[in-house]
Amino acid sequence: MIDIRTIGLVAGIELQPWPTGPARAHSRRSWRAYNKNVLIRTTGDTIAMSPPFIIEKQQIDQLFDTVRDILKTLP
Repeated sequence: MIDIRTIGLVAGIELQPWPTGPARAHSRRSWRAYNKNVLIRTTGDTIAMSPPFIIEKQQIDQLFDTVRDILKTLP
């Protein structure tokens, strides 16, 4: 991980580039998040999160727990 940027509920997590390119890495990350009922958006080497303003604490916890697990399990 290179950097984390936030403004309010919007967050971006900039990751180290993958040698094989971002498309393959982000596809695996997005698919793993989707299987845990979380949608993430990827742009280049950045995971972008912009949850709705009506999000509840339990959903925020699920979002960040899922992203944390993905970052731990995938290079």
